[in-house]
Amino acid sequence: MTSQTQSAKTDSKDRVIIFDTTLRDGEQCPGATMTHEEKLEVAELLDTMGVDVIEAGFPIASEGDFAAVNEIAKRAKNAVICGLSRAAPKDIDRCAEAIKPAKRKRIHTFLSTSPVHMKYKLQKEPHEVYEMVIAQVTRARSHTDDVEWSAEDGTRTEFDFLCRCVEAAIKAGATTINIPDTVGYTTPQEYFDLFKRVRETVSNADKAIFSTHCHNDLGMAVANSLAGVGGGARQIECTVNGIGERAGNAALEEIVMAIKTRNDVFPYVTGIDATMLTRASKLVSAATSFPVQFNKAIVGRNAFAHESGIHQDGMLKNAQTYEIMTPESVGVKQTSLVMGKHSGRHAFVHKLEELGYQLSDNQLQDAFVRFKALADRKKQIYDEDIEALVDEEIATAHDRVKIVSLTVIAGTQGPQQATLTLDIDGKHITTQSSGNGPVDAIFNAIHALVPHEAILELYQVHAVTEGTDAQAEVSVRLAHDGRSFTSRGADPDTLVASAKAYLGALNKMCSRAGRMAGVEKRIHSTDVG
Repeated sequence: MTSQTQSAKTDSKDRVIIFDTTLRDGEQCPGATMTHEEKLEVAELLDTMGVDVIEAGFPIASEGDFAAVNEIAKRAKNAVICGLSRAAPKDIDRCAEAIKPAKRKRIHTFLSTSPVHMKYKLQKEPHEVYEMVIAQVTRARSHTDDVEWSAEDGTRTEFDFLCRCVEAAIKAGATTINIPDTVGYTTPQEYFDLFKRVRETVSNADKAIFSTHCHNDLGMAVANSLAGVGGGARQIECTVNGIGERAGNAALEEIVMAIKTRNDVFPYVTGIDATMLTRASKLVSAATSFPVQFNKAIVGRNAFAHESGIHQDGMLKNAQTYEIMTPESVGVKQTSLVMGKHSGRHAFVHKLEELGYQLSDNQLQDAFVRFKALADRKKQIYDEDIEALVDEEIATAHDRVKIVSLTVIAGTQGPQQATLTLDIDGKHITTQSSGNGPVDAIFNAIHALVPHEAILELYQVHAVTEGTDAQAEVSVRLAHDGRSFTSRGADPDTLVASAKAYLGALNKMCSRAGRMAGVEKRIHSTDVG
């Protein structure tokens, strides 16, 4: 009996071995090929985080695969280093050579046992396959005392034949028996029953650890793996981020956290340091260039993010209202309250407090209304967006002149025109002006409604955040009577931001002068709309 098998039996009857195949099955995912150095980096992290068995590759596949498995075998400090091989003697021997430097090593050899695979893939009769099982395990056992045998397409294999092959493999020296759901076909109850029945039927089943290996074609890989453990398996084969052939494999991070979070239902333990799960996810994603879907369980960007106002309100009162595990438990710094159109007033106030703002009730109400309007126009609201919005709210709180509406006609056929309505001391007045460009037209319209002699010294535009829907922040500086007045305006529409900035500077100038020169006369001589 191998040291790996012994540890599973003596440490705890509920100890589940985590067998990671990211570097073998995961890398077989189309487009997920990793460089030699990337494989070494991933293997080192898997070893550090407590993975029991690392399937480092398929040594016979290429010289590169052999070199990676061999180097990982040299460097591994804790994990068993495993290589995959088919039933062919050359495969097994090459695998043995690759893993030879490892302190703890395993040969994983497999053979198809389902009727469809035997007929079309192997083109062999069941009795021939049975003899091959014995031969391949015997040869692998001559190289190492830790041998895993897999019945490829095990969930579609005839039960009696599966039991015969399993019994023969154990008798020949296999210490781990894997019954994979190669094509993601089974269901949790079926998989549970399969392991239970095989272990009850095979006479020497107690001499080996049974293993699950589930693909996600029907979206049940994690559920099936856990069901298999319920049926008596004590090893789960999985990959980081669930990458792998077709729809992928059971996700390591989901397996680990399901056991940890619902230990009342899954009373098992693993040796994984869960706080390293997010780091592992990011590393594998970067190495394979496979992005993690935003709503991916455990490690997705939105796994601990909340935008709904109802959810945010609950989270602020008690995190357990909407989170069944803490973000810190998987290596995420903190919960994220994402500000968007679904966010409520409570979350908005909390975000303002985080950013260091304290507004009056009226300012808060106005800022919240403007925030909701911005969120309807912009997919993602960043802290910088909120800062720009609130800074403008504070700066314009006492302004006598405010923008009500703005329509601009621009394009290659000039001159450009701007139709502008302003609120001046609570009254609305409107004008239309043209100019040499849309910004010039807007500023001319403002000058028509609020006559002044100020000179424009600065007009500057930059994006508050990234993306084509980013808010534009415009800075304007007006000079009058030897003084300069600067203001900023922010809006997803650059032209609106320009009008806000110009009006902000104008309000400062007029406030400094003590009265709105010419404005009173303009208001009373213009029809109010």
